[in-house]
Amino acid sequence: MDLTNVMGFFVVILVILSILVILCLVRAIIGPRVADRIVATNMMGTMVITIIALLAVMMHEGYLADICIIYAAISFLAVIVLCKVYMGVYLQRKDEEDHR
Repeated sequence: MDLTNVMGFFVVILVILSILVILCLVRAIIGPRVADRIVATNMMGTMVITIIALLAVMMHEGYLADICIIYAAISFLAVIVLCKVYMGVYLQRKDEEDHR
């Protein structure tokens, strides 16, 4: 396998991942539930991390791996915060329904 075939394969994978990120963005926007939106947000973060890692390999740039790790940490924290907020709202609604 020569270098052009490998680069072509990477480009195809990047295009597929980009399409999947757009589809996850649509799912995050239309829902229908909050849990669907949280999962879609998490999937977008995971795919962006994969895209950055592929670009790091394609371009032979080590600093992109560092950016990938930082993005993974931020994405993880964002999903944890979203889940915490969702659970707080859910429990508050449940308490209000119990008191009625």
